[in-house]
Amino acid sequence: MFDSILVVCAGNICRSPTAEYVLKRKLVGKDIRVSSAGLTALEGKPADATAKQIAATYGINMDDHQGQQLTSGLVAQNSVILVMEQRHLIDLCTRYPEARGKTFLLGKWLGDKEVPDPYRQSLEAFEHVYALIDSACSAWQKYL
Repeated sequence: MFDSILVVCAGNICRSPTAEYVLKRKLVGKDIRVSSAGLTALEGKPADATAKQIAATYGINMDDHQGQQLTSGLVAQNSVILVMEQRHLIDLCTRYPEARGKTFLLGKWLGDKEVPDPYRQSLEAFEHVYALIDSACSAWQKYL
């Protein structure tokens, strides 16, 4: 069984923190640690204001989030790594070959759907991304 999940995107301020907090809510009561990081993280930065706003409308508070850079230590510490796009999967596994076999698209159970980056886009783009993330996290629940 999985005891830890790392969610990865590029900057670790929009998609991966949203997925981290959505998964945490969906996995309440299970002994699974969920965290997030970025391939090119904006280290120490809070979650994007629009991402926080959308999450808040669903009762999710992301105020405590601080961006962190993906490291070999984080790769080693987590039993599953979920990424937003195919290029993230390729980049991550190229940098950290030990991640092969435990790294998947967040949208794997939605037909390998990718989650586009809403950064600096409209409120509607963030709403669309939130809906995708929520659906993907729900699809993962039965496997975690």
